[in-house]
Amino acid sequence: MVEVTVEGGVARIFLNRPQKVNALDSAVLNELSSSLQRLLPDATLRVVVLAGRGRAFCGGADVNELKSLDALTAPAFVTRIHRVCSAIRSLPVPVVAQLHGAVIGAGLEIAASCDLRIAAEGTKFAMPEVRLAIPSVVEAALLPRLVGSGRAAWLVLTGEAIDAERAYEWGLVEALCDETELDHHIAHLVDGLVAADRTALRMQKELLQQWEEQPLAACIDASIERFAEAHANGAPLARVARPRSAS
Repeated sequence: MVEVTVEGGVARIFLNRPQKVNALDSAVLNELSSSLQRLLPDATLRVVVLAGRGRAFCGGADVNELKSLDALTAPAFVTRIHRVCSAIRSLPVPVVAQLHGAVIGAGLEIAASCDLRIAAEGTKFAMPEVRLAIPSVVEAALLPRLVGSGRAAWLVLTGEAIDAERAYEWGLVEALCDETELDHHIAHLVDGLVAADRTALRMQKELLQQWEEQPLAACIDASIERFAEAHANGAPLARVARPRSAS
């Protein structure tokens, strides 16, 4: 249900339940969380790409499991979604979401937890939970930071889908392309990330999260510390001194 490959410092994780539009049940969520956790100690890791097999990235939480939840079992299920999102955000390297088809509910929360999102034209995005008599929760809280409070409110209060073009206009995704070019665009982005300095990239990921969560003064102090730390091993001087034509 979850397919993982790691090669050349790049991990590719695929939701692989195409017959169910990669719907998320407890088994998939547990497997995905474990797969992400296993990547954490890998010092050679540079980038993670998260994608879905079949006709969509993710159709959201599995309806069959949703129908079985009650007040006692619902918290555990939604906590599994949070653990996946938290594991994505805890990875010390950039995580890229490769999106196509549909990105719905919990699938959108997972995409929002990634650092960068590239979507194929024609992709639909929605948070339809209120239409199922439940609120959007856990990492739906990231949406106001990505698109602003009003647009986030529109998504979670109306439950209506938006297309890829509007998602791009709103800042929910960073780039759009034809679906036939999606693999190429992801490969180009990954190549650029891999070309960056490994230590600096990890520092930048850490700082990005601090910028989201901490007061401005604390973010600036942390940035100064990381800037000094980056110069400790001479890597910036070596990069600056490198001829422009060098790869």
